[in-house]
Amino acid sequence: MDYAKTLHDIAVELVHNKDRLEVREMPSLDEDTLTLVVYADHEDIARLIGRHGIMANSIRRLMSVPSRMNNKHLDIKFESYGEE
Repeated sequence: MDYAKTLHDIAVELVHNKDRLEVREMPSLDEDTLTLVVYADHEDIARLIGRHGIMANSIRRLMSVPSRMNNKHLDIKFESYGEE
C-alpha cells in the first residue's frame, strides 16, 4: 500500500494551496515503522493540525487503520515551508 499517496489524498482536500502540499516517506531504522512527513504552507499546516491537534489526531487515527492491517507502526509529522 502507498501510505504517502493515501495521506496526500486526504490532506489535499483540507488545504488551500494544493500545489505546495507534499508528503514524503522518510527512512526508518525499524522496518515495521513508517514515518511520513507532510509539508505545506504555514496556514495549511495550521489547518491540518487544527485546534489542540484535533485534526492531526483524526488524520493519524484514520491512517492507522491500513497500517495496523499490515502490521506497521505509522508516525505522521507536519512541517511548514518558510516563515509564519
